[in-house]
Amino acid sequence: MSLLKRLLNPNYKSEEKAKKGQKSDTSKYFPEEKLPVDERFTYNFNKNGGKFLYCEDLQEVLEAFDNILMENDWYEKEVFCLDDTLSQRFDGYNLTFNKKLSATFFLSKCESLVANNGSILLSSNQIKEKKLQELPSNFVIFATTSQLVENISEGLRIIKNQNKRQIPSNITTIQDFETDREKDFMSYGSSTKNLYLLLLEDL
Repeated sequence: MSLLKRLLNPNYKSEEKAKKGQKSDTSKYFPEEKLPVDERFTYNFNKNGGKFLYCEDLQEVLEAFDNILMENDWYEKEVFCLDDTLSQRFDGYNLTFNKKLSATFFLSKCESLVANNGSILLSSNQIKEKKLQELPSNFVIFATTSQLVENISEGLRIIKNQNKRQIPSNITTIQDFETDREKDFMSYGSSTKNLYLLLLEDL
């Protein structure tokens, strides 16, 4: 079942439990089946406070982006964007694309979406040598389902394989997306961002 069907089917979990219940040869002590990578990412990303928008095609991506602008009253605002292909793709909303850190929000791609903790893996390919704390507090990340990985190690391996001549620097993850949530000691020193994820199905 595709990610979209799982997300939109309210009976999916109960159906899965019923299927599992039919397996008479499975002991109650048998380890629980691991959720698929897309479900784990969605669950952990939402738990971290991220806002997830699943899109089946580019038209839906543009509609979702328009809804984000409308929800936050970001029309005619400045956008910090270091990717020319993104500024071209999302042109037409009366936005000013520039490289000013004082911009209203940061529009970017990412390296990977990490399932086991719901984080976004970034590198100098997206943020140059900027620290997360320097970037605007609002993020809009554009990614595809093929970028989902199990863990950070897998994400780092992909970065290495895709950049054999020169591995990008400033590799970091962001996973704290709720500005009003109390931080625990694990997130001490991290930068909290209000983050929207536009996820395009490409598998």
